[in-house]
Amino acid sequence: MKIILAEDNDILRKSLSFFLESKGFTVDQFSDGKDALDAIETKNYDLILTDINMPGISGMEITQYVRQNISSDIPIIILTSSGVEQTELDSFDIGANEFIAKPVSPAVLLVRINKLLNTRV
Repeated sequence: MKIILAEDNDILRKSLSFFLESKGFTVDQFSDGKDALDAIETKNYDLILTDINMPGISGMEITQYVRQNISSDIPIIILTSSGVEQTELDSFDIGANEFIAKPVSPAVLLVRINKLLNTRV
């Protein structure tokens, strides 16, 4: 299973990537939303894991682009440090499948990924 991880916080991105790889996933990681979107357009992923606020293109813009421009139903999990309820509602409105507030629990993230992919790793 191949995951794209778009997160501008280096420590969080690297630690989540390490955790997911230890569970058997292949992870392509990006610190910039535009680079992540370029990869999404050229490669096949099983899941998108994206932060909301990133340089270049935001996680919301990535989600909207994937749903509207390439009409993909790939599962998308949005991560954010925002505690604003409206942000979560907006995420679901544009097509996100899951929304996880930071700090991210790797165990909870894994359960949600497995639920979306219907797999056990």
